[in-house]
Amino acid sequence: MERALLSNVIATSDWCANQLLPRISPSFLSRHRHTRFTVAKPAYFSYKRLSVFLAMDASKAAPAKQVSSVLDATAEEEYASLSKLLQDFTNISSIDKAWTFNSGNGNGTQAMFSISQPNLLANKRKKFMLSTVISKENENSVTFQWAPFPVEMTGASAVVPSPSGSKLLVVRNPENESPIQFELWSQSQLEKEFHVPQTVHGSVYADGWFEGISWNSDETLIAYVAEEPSPSKPTFSLGSTKGGSSDKDCNSWKGQGDWEEDWGETYAGKRQPSLFVININSGEVQAVKGIPKSLSVGQVVWAPLNEGLHQYLVFVGWSSETRKLGIKYCYNRPCALYAVRVSLYKSEASELELKESSSEDLPVVNLTESISSAFFPRFSPDGKFLVFLSAKSSVDSGAHSATDSLHRIDWPTDGNFSSLEKIVDVIPVVQCAEGDCFPGLYSSSILSNPWLSDGCTMLLSSIWGSSQVIISVNVSSGELLRITPAESNFSWSLLTLDGDNIIAVSSSPVDVPQVKYGYFVGKANKGTWSWLNVSSPISRCPEKVKSLLSSRQFSIMKIPVKGVSANLTKGITSCFWFVEDLVYLRGSLGFGEEALQSLPGKVGSQDVNDVLTAIDHVIDMGLANPSKVTVVGGSHGGFLTTHLIGQAPDKFVAAAARNPLCNLALMVGTTDIPDWCYVESYGSKGKDSFTESPSVEDLTRFHSKSPISHISKVKTPTIFLLGAQDLRVPVSNGLQYARALREKGVETKVIVFPNDVHGIESLTLKAFSILGFGSKSTVNELSTELVACLGVGALYNCYLLIVEAI
Repeated sequence: MERALLSNVIATSDWCANQLLPRISPSFLSRHRHTRFTVAKPAYFSYKRLSVFLAMDASKAAPAKQVSSVLDATAEEEYASLSKLLQDFTNISSIDKAWTFNSGNGNGTQAMFSISQPNLLANKRKKFMLSTVISKENENSVTFQWAPFPVEMTGASAVVPSPSGSKLLVVRNPENESPIQFELWSQSQLEKEFHVPQTVHGSVYADGWFEGISWNSDETLIAYVAEEPSPSKPTFSLGSTKGGSSDKDCNSWKGQGDWEEDWGETYAGKRQPSLFVININSGEVQAVKGIPKSLSVGQVVWAPLNEGLHQYLVFVGWSSETRKLGIKYCYNRPCALYAVRVSLYKSEASELELKESSSEDLPVVNLTESISSAFFPRFSPDGKFLVFLSAKSSVDSGAHSATDSLHRIDWPTDGNFSSLEKIVDVIPVVQCAEGDCFPGLYSSSILSNPWLSDGCTMLLSSIWGSSQVIISVNVSSGELLRITPAESNFSWSLLTLDGDNIIAVSSSPVDVPQVKYGYFVGKANKGTWSWLNVSSPISRCPEKVKSLLSSRQFSIMKIPVKGVSANLTKGITSCFWFVEDLVYLRGSLGFGEEALQSLPGKVGSQDVNDVLTAIDHVIDMGLANPSKVTVVGGSHGGFLTTHLIGQAPDKFVAAAARNPLCNLALMVGTTDIPDWCYVESYGSKGKDSFTESPSVEDLTRFHSKSPISHISKVKTPTIFLLGAQDLRVPVSNGLQYARALREKGVETKVIVFPNDVHGIESLTLKAFSILGFGSKSTVNELSTELVACLGVGALYNCYLLIVEAI
């Protein structure tokens, strides 16, 4: 009996059984009169977590009255097995952060790992902490003694240890208008707890971008970024208006107040990020004065303590005097480093306390006026210089993510900023990467303490070709080394430092994340880095998962591309494994700035041709059946997916698109990044021609670059997964394209996630939305068999996945 799963586990709640099936339209049932729709209850799901399956049985006709019939035993067993296997895969934990602490007795180091794990049934990610004691027995051996159980961090928005490791700050943001909780923990107990009301400030930013929580050197003050307090709304009463009135008379009502711009995708409804300082002894909170209203602040750090009672905070500022354009995933927003003075006084207990000052006494200094982008500020251990990343290539070109650079400022310890030296380039932008040489810096974060003991060498994670690696950079000399194994195709992420040793995590397309411990062997520049495998409960997974992964192999190959300019990095780099191919298109991160900038202005042609070239290459190698190729992609990957089924209509038997960009002419007036539509269509020159009122010529060009311009040729059955709250590629884009496909008779299915944004974070729904159409690609035939295209870094950090059904 041949079956195809239309949508495996549409949702996991009683609501589905009661509401979803009764709403299936008679026309849908008529069109699928040979299809049996069934509610199944796998044994391992509780009754209140009933899973809804829509199953197709092509061999038997079933009337609509059998909608609620029970699956036959074979089908139920098959679906339960598949669901259990998927749950086993998604249960594999991710390591998000790690910290190390001196044990105090000289017997090794203590470490704490922040871990997250999907919970499909609850449709959330669980976060928990797992502790360990690290003992380095000799040069070639290290032991991690793990705690027997992790501790769930329910409701914790941010966890930040103090510099000495003696205190731990836990911030809990409420889901309503309740106060924000600040908890101060010692090694044995909760020492203090402060509740900051919403009249002081809103939720603390813990988003990884505006986020900034910094302890001062004596661990009495914490600077942080939070939403500014809600503005008072006008009260109307008998025709009069009183700003901020608390009059509750029945003849008065509250107005809405002025509408304010936000930073777009994932920041809807979030108020301006502002700077605050809390005294952990008294719980007193003060807003930092002197910062212009036009600046959104983030990534704050305390500067080294100056002589006297003046201390400075350094922060990143994004100016928004006009419109705020979407900032999520967008490194092309201009920003600068600023310094603001915080006045202190010594209390009777000789502790530093905040001093009330007027904003006129605390002028803000722009530290990086000569460069268009500066973020992730980090002071050297001796406080003599300030290091930061820059995305000036992104800002100058309009590409959302491009090649980064690293810079240094000599810090004026006397607080005299008029004597600031010029900005020193530590790692400049690499234009063209030759062979396996350093392709340029592509780093999305820096540890709060990235320094080795020499005080001038910092460690970073960066994309290098098809993998992420760990590099060391001497910020005085500019010397750069790749310290993860050059022969490794794994991707490595830097977690934390244990003195001059490294704790990292590595993984591959066929290997679960593995904790690694790195140490230096030799002297000065004549040694090498060695890496030890660390046995940890974090990387454990069921035997079935291990067995499936062990049957897969991968390697990296390069695929030649015709017509590539001689001065560009040539070819498509392809990460190939047993039945899958991970393709990094020209325009992706990790291959130099020239290759990256070759894509803007050529989207819909260069990237599409690269994918088709990769597909033909693996077909010619006998690794794929050309009659069974399926394409899946999200965001710009969805743009490529819908382009591919239009430009190569006979190539794909099925397609799936998550929040796809299908029509730039429609998107430009509804997205949070309209400027990107111009760069996408015109190249870097589009950055200067961006306007909120596009011309007829602009709209015509946008349409010509869009997948919808090829829709008349599409015949591939396609499923769409759309987030109704998406501000990046609003739901109207996917709906318009899906409706147009239905209008011309193409088999189409649309699933809308009402509360999800661009990334679609509904874990259960996203995980179980498995593609299947008719007899072309059955449940047990769907597999990741052919090509995955990741990156398109100049436009989005996104993916395009092409799969073959065997």
